[in-house]
Amino acid sequence: MDLDTVRTFVAAADTGQFQEAAAELAVTQQAVSKRIAALERSLGVRLFTRTPRGAELTIDGQAFLPHARELLRVAERAAASVRTARRPLRVDIIASRGAASGLMRAFHRAHPDTDLDVLMLFDIETALAAIRSGEIDASFRAVAAPGRPLPEDIASVRVLDEPLQLLTGPAHALAGARSVPLAGLAGHRIWMPGIVPGTEWAAYYEDLVARFGLTIEATGPNFGSDALLDTVADTPALATFMGGHTRLVWPAGHGLRRIPVTDPTPVYPHSLLWHRDNPHPALATLRAHLATTAAGHDAAGTWTPDWVIPY
Repeated sequence: MDLDTVRTFVAAADTGQFQEAAAELAVTQQAVSKRIAALERSLGVRLFTRTPRGAELTIDGQAFLPHARELLRVAERAAASVRTARRPLRVDIIASRGAASGLMRAFHRAHPDTDLDVLMLFDIETALAAIRSGEIDASFRAVAAPGRPLPEDIASVRVLDEPLQLLTGPAHALAGARSVPLAGLAGHRIWMPGIVPGTEWAAYYEDLVARFGLTIEATGPNFGSDALLDTVADTPALATFMGGHTRLVWPAGHGLRRIPVTDPTPVYPHSLLWHRDNPHPALATLRAHLATTAAGHDAAGTWTPDWVIPY
């Protein structure tokens, strides 16, 4: 099956117009029509119905579309297998100040000759699609949220259990504590406006609340970490959770406190995700590096949700 005809079919399906597909592919509209006709003859079915609004997929076209996309993804991975050594390793770290950023900085220090592109993708579904299409080589995520197992072609390995700490302002009731048991946080308001429904971190904190009876509020707009620190510093009734490997700097006058949480210590599980067929040589180097730096998981006195992959 000719890949140009498949690529043209997908472009026409996405745009709904042969003319727009032609512009996207930098060919004539006549070339698009010929390619679609050739594909229809090859398959023995009609893929489009012409309408006054453009071109609509037939039932057969709708059935063929996901397979056509997969054909193009496979072709891209095949092409990448012979050119990956000539491009940077592309890794999603979600956010610039989090633990994954620290892991990649350490990798860069250990392997300064490895070319890297660091991206920040918000949603796990976006990251998985980027891994499967070859847009990125790996992503750091907490996997797998309840009811959302990883696709079979995606591999993962647990690389870091990050302990959560309580962050308070100087006037908070717990500000003077050297540590605080997790059960001792019941009744205290923990404000985390960055929790977004449907994300893996939302699933994590939902389980934490259910297991230990905490009060976590995600109300209000998320203006970023600086605004969060300002509010916590000025509001005695509020605290927030912060990863022990999260790098944040605040003004000296804020007087913020980072307090270890114990009995048990909730840890956030970071895993590296990649496509099982990804041939980039630097990906193997990254995995080997993380294997040598990763500490043990599920240590005594720590807590993670039951759905977290234990390896």
